Amino acid sequence: MMECVQRISSDSSLAEAILEESGQNVNLCYQCGKCAAGCPIAYEMDYKPSQLMHAIRLGMDDLVVNSKTMWLCAACETCTTRCPQEVDVAKVMDAVKITAMRRGIKPTIPEVASFYKAALSNIRMCGRMYEVGMIVALKLRTLDFFKDMGLGMKMFKKGKLKLMPSFTGARRTMKIFGRVKSIENLPRRCRPGTAGRNQTV
Repeated sequence: MMECVQRISSDSSLAEAILEESGQNVNLCYQCGKCAAGCPIAYEMDYKPSQLMHAIRLGMDDLVVNSKTMWLCAACETCTTRCPQEVDVAKVMDAVKITAMRRGIKPTIPEVASFYKAALSNIRMCGRMYEVGMIVALKLRTLDFFKDMGLGMKMFKKGKLKLMPSFTGARRTMKIFGRVKSIENLPRRCRPGTAGRNQTV
């Protein structure tokens, strides 16, 4: 049986990087606009998801990696569900973020990147979200110590914030992170679950 070769029809290095990272072929997008129409955050974005997809296809890599769009993406997957070409647009947004960071490009909205890092390190250490620990880590990363302090105090008074973390499942979570790391080190074609109709053109 002949193996299918993944191809990108444009000259975009970013499109190639996205295909390698996520298995998503942005050249399948025909600009119907359903992703942008359904996006709950589109009103805050500098470029709608469909515009960003088109910019990737055109090779406008600088515009894309310096955009706010992928950092504002809520990963709700409304766009993915609505796409008639079955392009996982949310996965494309993640791949753009990863590629931008690998290229040494600073996040357009650094608070979002700081939140991701604080949340992941918190879950890796505790096995689940420990809110107080994550808030402290986020404040240390952003140096914005007084933002939302009033809301935090209200939550604390109502018992919504626990002072001590629960380490239930921490060992299992560490194993999951370890498996993900080993998969990330594999070439894209060798990763499990990479087969899909939108990988080839």
